[in-house]
Amino acid sequence: MCDVLERFLRYVKVDTPSDEANAAVTPSSKCQKELAKLLYEELKGMGIEATLTDNAYVYAKIPANAPAKAAVGFIAHMDVVSEPKGCGVKPKMIKYTGGDIVIGNGAEIREKDCPALKNYVGMDIVTSDGSTVLGADDKAGVAEIMAMAEYVTSHPDFKHGDIGIAFTPDEEIGHGAKLFDVKAFGCDFAYTVDGEEIGELSYETFNGAAFTFEIEGKNIHPGTAKGKMVNAVTIGSEIVSRFPASERPETTEGREGYYFINSIEGNVEKCVISGIVRDHDSAAFAGRKAFARNIADTFAAAYPGRIKFDIRDQYYNCAMVIAPAMYIVKAAADAMREEGVEPRIEPTRGGTDGSSLSFMGLPCPNIATGGHNAHARNEFIPVPVMQKSVKIILGIISHFVK
Repeated sequence: MCDVLERFLRYVKVDTPSDEANAAVTPSSKCQKELAKLLYEELKGMGIEATLTDNAYVYAKIPANAPAKAAVGFIAHMDVVSEPKGCGVKPKMIKYTGGDIVIGNGAEIREKDCPALKNYVGMDIVTSDGSTVLGADDKAGVAEIMAMAEYVTSHPDFKHGDIGIAFTPDEEIGHGAKLFDVKAFGCDFAYTVDGEEIGELSYETFNGAAFTFEIEGKNIHPGTAKGKMVNAVTIGSEIVSRFPASERPETTEGREGYYFINSIEGNVEKCVISGIVRDHDSAAFAGRKAFARNIADTFAAAYPGRIKFDIRDQYYNCAMVIAPAMYIVKAAADAMREEGVEPRIEPTRGGTDGSSLSFMGLPCPNIATGGHNAHARNEFIPVPVMQKSVKIILGIISHFVK
């Protein structure tokens, strides 16, 4: 399984941050095409039938060599976040001997913040140099699926049914499944390999929506501004203050939903606020969207013609689709136990491509890659855990052989 490390180190060096501002185009950033082409060529090099689309989706199929109960797919996304910095990644290996880890460039991994760290004493751990994210979300998933493919094609004695492989762009901006061709993929169900700590197994995600406020102000010299100036930044700060402080990502956990203001840009004349809404419960999700709209309506009434508001759904909780097919969740749990990993079935406080794909007719629970601290400069992944994740994927495949 050493191949997974070599692949991971190669993939994280390819820049692939997605671009929310260019979300109308797929992929949102041209750089994602570079990794898509690399993966396509590597799959072809293994003798695997593969397809690369103009929109940077990679599909591949390994034909069955034994009777099977189902065609099983595995999916990971190629893009990484743009903030913190997601390009120019310089991975490095650290032999972990215990205690806190100083990565560099102001980034560190603290035992008190990451209780699982104690499980990795004596292991090699991969981090960035601290100036960027590592990109284990989700290039660890990409590397683990590719390592599985390498193992299967080089071990003809390994029995399996049809195996589907797909790599998608733009998952980090909620568009990973937008152009996914479920019919061409040809699988009965799939697993997104996109979780964090090993053992995580999820078939329930948030319902997600994104919103923007555009505020038009009116500038005038501050010395003569009374009754004339309309400060878009001030209005923006008032709008932000209307969202409850107790319902933010940093103040919620478990099944608690939240509002997240992730960007405020502007000046006196124009201010743009971007945010997201998340909740596992459908009714609560609808209520949160209505709450955001009510804020917009209140300010639009106070400042006629100066407030524009837009909100769009991004994905939905896939539990309602996967629940009737819980045997696919059980197969993943059993495969984990066979590798000495106790599965933790819990809702994902986020979304994956599987959220949308499940509603497109491809049930997709999510399994872990083994990474930690996704979307942060202290992101890391232990090498032996990546190797074990590959074995878990192989175990899932074996569970569906007759």
